[in-house]
Order: sequence, then structure tokens, then C-alpha cells
Amino acid sequence: MPSDRDPAPRLYLASASPRRRELLMQIGLAHRVLDVPSPPGEDEPQHAGEPAADYVRRTAREKAVRGEQYRQDMNLPRLPLLAADTTVILDGEVLGKPADRDHAIHMLMRLSGSRHEVHTAVALFAHDRLHEKVSITQVWMRPLDSDEVRRYCDSGEPYGKAGAYGIQGLAAAFIERIDGSYTGVMGLPLFETAALLQRVDIALP
Repeated sequence: MPSDRDPAPRLYLASASPRRRELLMQIGLAHRVLDVPSPPGEDEPQHAGEPAADYVRRTAREKAVRGEQYRQDMNLPRLPLLAADTTVILDGEVLGKPADRDHAIHMLMRLSGSRHEVHTAVALFAHDRLHEKVSITQVWMRPLDSDEVRRYCDSGEPYGKAGAYGIQGLAAAFIERIDGSYTGVMGLPLFETAALLQRVDIALP
């Protein structure tokens, strides 16, 4: 619950992800989370024939537009609004959030011993314009055995995460190396986010 001593929010975060909120707090950016209702139907479906790289950009834009519409519907004060979408891409295929334990095990065994990409698109709605940036990170995951994958799934960490893993948690032990943005793999690339904020004259501390 915000207190009277909390700084006034400088933007809205249209995301329920605690990781994105933590990352904004890390760079000292006061914000307010908007609990924007999800559209009906399947969660963030990929269109037929849509390339994976285009999919993640589109979903981030759509989140920002829905967030701005929600702000208007709720008659909330006008502030910039930030949205993001993260997806894991293996051999051109989107690996989204696992539906259940078996799905998570299947995804992790596919990622085992391979290189994949994590794309995080950031969309900022400000001054009636949509601004966008994308972070692309190469991730190398060491070979995993089925027992450690099952133990990891038993921890509960894979659920709600693209590709069924969280680099900031237990799965850090699976990641051999990355080339790109660590915070992008977490869900909000801070370098790209700061560049967008600077574009709309939001200075960081």
C-alpha cells in the first residue's frame, strides 16, 4: 500500500510482473502498476505465419495500447505508460509460458544444451505517441538431465515465465553465458527502457 512518503509516480507500468516492477525500482523510477484486464480468449496468441520477432513487438504494442485505453476508461491522471513483452525463441519458434508441468519439462529439455534468443520489446505510450525498442539476447543453456529439470519444475519457478525458466532464480545455474542484456532476459531491458524514457524527457535519478 503506498504511503504518504512514497514519491509521486512518474509513469504507469502496464504489467503484473513483479520482476519488471523490481527493475524499475532498481533504477529509482517511481511508478504505479496498472492491473489492465487481459483480452478474452487465448493469452497473447501468435498469428498464423507471423515471425517470432514480429510477434513479440506486436504484443508489447498491444499491451501499451490496452493500458492507455484502460487509463482513459478509469479516468486516471495522464502519465506515460510502459508495457513490455518477453519471449524465448528457439530455431524461429516462440516458446511461451508453460501450460503445465509436462509442458515446462518439454520446453526445458528442448532448450537443454542449445543456444536460443530472448526478445524483449518495450513500448512506451507518451504524449499521444507510441515509442518502441527491442532487446535481443543470445542465451546458451548447458545440457540438463531429466532429473534436474523435474526438480526445477517442482520448485514452481518455471510457471508464468517465457521458456519455462527465470534467469534471476534457480535457473541461473543452467545458463552457461549470454550475449546481450541480462535485464532483458529478466523481462525489462533497462538500457533500452532508459533510452525510451529519455526520449520523452523522463530523467532517471
